[in-house]
Amino acid sequence: MMRIAASAKRLLRTPPLEVSPLGVRVLPRLYHERVVDHYDNPRNVGSFDKNDPTVGTGLVGAPACGDVMKLQIKVDEKTGKIIDARFKTFGCGSAIASSSVATEWVKGKQMEEVLSIKNTEIAKHLSLPPVKLHCSMLAEDAIKAAVKDYEAKRASATTDGQGTTSEKIATA
Repeated sequence: MMRIAASAKRLLRTPPLEVSPLGVRVLPRLYHERVVDHYDNPRNVGSFDKNDPTVGTGLVGAPACGDVMKLQIKVDEKTGKIIDARFKTFGCGSAIASSSVATEWVKGKQMEEVLSIKNTEIAKHLSLPPVKLHCSMLAEDAIKAAVKDYEAKRASATTDGQGTTSEKIATA
């Protein structure tokens, strides 16, 4: 009897089926609680001064869906650690959640470490459905673009011959 009661409660909590104009019942699309959390309470929203030499900016977009993501990192020049990150995203809840997670994951890490963050890790963490995997790909691309921008600024500002993080990884 308890099993039936538990099943009934579970059924009552699920949203009703929607009926399309053609009379076909459509199941509602449900997001994982982590996506909803990062969408409702996004971490690190905002931006830094893009002209600051310690800031790297990655701006990426997906023409197919219209999502645009700007992710910025602030780097401690002495240690090479990312001390802060910010994002602004125009897109769906999954894109906003992916951006939010990306900023959380890059803070406190070395430049080499953040380049190893893969979209599959973000997608798995958020339990993104296959149709939303492009959002995690944007986040990965934004991280790489921000690192590349920071290193380009650093390379143009320094002439002492030190290599960038990408160059160090390539020669290792």
